[in-house]
Amino acid sequence: MSEKLNVDLLKMVEHGGCSSKISPKQLEEFLKYLPLPEDPNILVDIDTHDDAGVYRVNDDLALVFTTDFFPPVCSDPYEFGQIAAANSISDVYAMGGDPVLALNIMMFPAGKLPMEAYAEILKGGFDKATEAGVRIIGGHTIDDSPPKYGLAVIGYVHPKKVLTNSGARPGDSLILTKPIGTGVIMAGQRLGISSDNDIAEAKRLMKLLNKSGADVMKKYNLRAATDITGFGLAGHALKMAKASNVSIRLNMKKVPLIGSVYNLTDEGCIPGASFRNLEYVEEFLHVGEGLDYNLKMVAFDAQTSGGLLMCVPADKVFEILSGLKNAGLSESEIIGEVTEKKDKHLYLIN
Repeated sequence: MSEKLNVDLLKMVEHGGCSSKISPKQLEEFLKYLPLPEDPNILVDIDTHDDAGVYRVNDDLALVFTTDFFPPVCSDPYEFGQIAAANSISDVYAMGGDPVLALNIMMFPAGKLPMEAYAEILKGGFDKATEAGVRIIGGHTIDDSPPKYGLAVIGYVHPKKVLTNSGARPGDSLILTKPIGTGVIMAGQRLGISSDNDIAEAKRLMKLLNKSGADVMKKYNLRAATDITGFGLAGHALKMAKASNVSIRLNMKKVPLIGSVYNLTDEGCIPGASFRNLEYVEEFLHVGEGLDYNLKMVAFDAQTSGGLLMCVPADKVFEILSGLKNAGLSESEIIGEVTEKKDKHLYLIN
């Protein structure tokens, strides 16, 4: 809570951060009715459920477009602004791009919160964007409750170096760059059962830009990646598997978790978004015999500003993992592999 402003944003929301996303199953139904423009310069659109759209300007330059916004995931307005901005910018990194410009998107209840809270949210977003080298050059605000904030971001990428969901190939290994469990930790905070250390670590990870991970992906000319957000690790892995027409196997014992996430899940602290994500995935899912229920459910935990899930050639996987750890992403782990298309798109195993 911001003591200076006596404001606790979490008291204004039931679901914050990327947990507030619409169910991926409902989203796919809606998108069936959305016409897609035909243009040879559109390199990536919603067809593959990627993190952003990509439009070719010329043979050497394409633009990456993305937007993201959500209700507060923490109490403090300044930290909320930082996290929302890091989450919005992450889509550009996941596509292999360099973020350049952004616009603020704000919904703010002017009659319920002091304007100083508005300024703090924007300041947090500005500072995180500045850290990323992004210039915020405008924005739009409407009066609405609860508050919501995010960015519309433009980045640059070479047209032949775009990373997409459709680039996964059998034999690739999968590396995850941040531990998961932000949804569980923040739900536990509302219930008063998350520790201060876990809450602080979850917020640190949500503020952490995916820039260093993106730099490693570009160094090794990787083809496929996504960032893990509202649909959870399993939901985003499924989107990648479907777009690439492959199967993905995730070893849940290898997936790094934040602090006490396993124990909180064991105590029943499982956010509603996890069950919505499970409903979306289960038709395409095989759960290995004996897989721990808690490890299964954390695969569906909605992440806010989560890490990168990248497809890596097997003969380079340890070199790339070392590169990520040297870049400061010390909790990066090899968590699975890509295989030829099997009966199911996604396999969760021990």
